Amino acid sequence: MSKAKTLAQLNHLSLNTLMQTLEIEYIDYGDDYLVAKMPVTSKVYQPNGILHGGATVALAESVGSAASHLFFDNSEFEIRGIEISANHIKSVKEGFIFATARILHKGRTTQLWEIKVTNPQNQLVSLCKLTTIALKRNNF
Repeated sequence: MSKAKTLAQLNHLSLNTLMQTLEIEYIDYGDDYLVAKMPVTSKVYQPNGILHGGATVALAESVGSAASHLFFDNSEFEIRGIEISANHIKSVKEGFIFATARILHKGRTTQLWEIKVTNPQNQLVSLCKLTTIALKRNNF
């Protein structure tokens, strides 16, 4: 399947979800990564007019979960996030942020993802870690 078609399918899965509400768009992937972007507008602000850390974490978990969907056998396993942590390093007031998920550990049961959130100048905004678990589909 072409890259454009795969990205279109990932974006289609976001319809009527938090990802659509936050305007998260999957824009690129390779053998070991997936990239998404999200606009920074008043919709994702803290009361003081900068990007809310919770919106950043929602982006990070979305791209990590979508990467799991992309890189794991979804016919046999259902992937669920079980823990996420974030360090927020830089404030953002406008424009876009980009999240790149890369797998650090791909075990049979658990996986560990590193998600780097950057601004358009490729400066680190947040560094997140997401742990996911693979559950056999017949277990639930």
